[in-house]
Order: sequence, then structure tokens, then C-alpha cells
Amino acid sequence: MRRRWRLTRDVDARPFWQQRGWQVSAAFFGMVLVAAVVVAFIDTEPAPTQSIAARGPLSEGAPLEGARPVGCRSDDRRQDAPVRPPEDITWRQLNGAPVPLSTSAGPRRTHGSMLWCFAHTPTGAIMAAHVIPRQLSGTDWRTIVDQQVVPSTGRELFVAMRSSIVDPPVRNTTSSIAGFSLLFYSGEAATIRLLIRAGAIGYAATDYRMAWSGGDWKIEPAETGNLYSPLTPVADPAGFILWGN
Repeated sequence: MRRRWRLTRDVDARPFWQQRGWQVSAAFFGMVLVAAVVVAFIDTEPAPTQSIAARGPLSEGAPLEGARPVGCRSDDRRQDAPVRPPEDITWRQLNGAPVPLSTSAGPRRTHGSMLWCFAHTPTGAIMAAHVIPRQLSGTDWRTIVDQQVVPSTGRELFVAMRSSIVDPPVRNTTSSIAGFSLLFYSGEAATIRLLIRAGAIGYAATDYRMAWSGGDWKIEPAETGNLYSPLTPVADPAGFILWGN
């Protein structure tokens, strides 16, 4: 029996187009300013992008080997909540920001520009929540959405809005992922809270809902098209597992 962890929080119920922070769904974290209010943004212009989804190992209808996509294997025995960062971490610059990669928890496979194949464990869900959002800031975002965001009306709304954003030139961000917290895990779903360090200004946090779908972890979008909860300032990182990078 897989274990469950849960912590509830209030979520902004406004439509995503009324939320000032929505645009960072594409870039995950842009320039984050933490004071009484957190503001995140990327530079955009009102013209459509030309990204087209490409078929891949996580596309709908892709063949499976047992319960996993072809070529994807992982050790899924560790079902306990992590109390420290994975020991087998390396950091990789991805679309202008560093992200952690774990040899054991994932991503274990690469398909074109897509990193995929996460362990079916709490740590695998945590790694997916770090990696998948950052991939959405690249020019192959449409392929990432097609394969690593759960099909739904929310996904279609996200695609419609993301298509109106011109991809800015890749540039390094001053923000970084400082830590994480596992709020909920059931084996089929997980909620991960990510702690973001905005230079010397402070911290902010946002939550991602993950779902086990098609043999890998994917983002579960809200019905409004949001991929993450509203950013909130964090005064003290206590309670988070810190990366220490």
C-alpha cells in the first residue's frame, strides 16, 4: 500500500488570465520580487509562437512495456517521504536556470530536448516538479505540454494562452530553486511545493500538482489553465528540504 501525505492551502480561484503571475507558467520562474507582494513575469509580445507538438515516448497512444513507456526503467521501492535531498544529484543549466537531475529518481531518459522517465516514488514526483516546468520555457514547449502535461480542458486553455506568448531569448535568471516540500503523495498523485530564492531579496513558494499518467509523472493542470498555484512570499525556509546549492 502506498503512503499518503497531505497538507491543504488556499488557492486563488480567479481565472488564470486575471492572475498577474500566470505568465511564469511558461518560464516557471522569471524575475521574482518578494516584499509584501510577489510579482513574476517574462517579457512578451502579442504575437503567436510556431511551436508544434512532436510525437514521443509519452505521447497519447505511445507503446508501453508493462506499465512503463518503452525504454524506461526505475527502482520504485523507496515509497517513504524524503527527509534530505537525493545524494546522486547533478545540476544542469536548462533554459537559463539550473535544475537538479537524479540518476536514480530521474529524469533517466532523454528524447530530443525532453527529459523524462521519473521513478514512481515520492522523490521521482519531486524531481518531475523541478524539471518539467522549466522545460516549458523553451522553444519545444508544445512537445513538452503534449507529453508531460495531463490531457484536460485545463491543458487546452494553457496551450491557447501560451501560444500567444513570443519566446524571449534565453537568458540566465537570478532566481533559483532553493528547496522543496512534499505536501501530498498517494502513488497516483502528488503535490510538491517548491521554494524559490530571488537573489538577495527573499523567498517565494508555489505548488505543483503531479499525476502518474501513461507510465510517468506529469503536471496536472487546474481547470483554469494554471500549472501552478499563486506565488506567495516565504519569510523563513524552515520546513523545506533545502538543496544547499
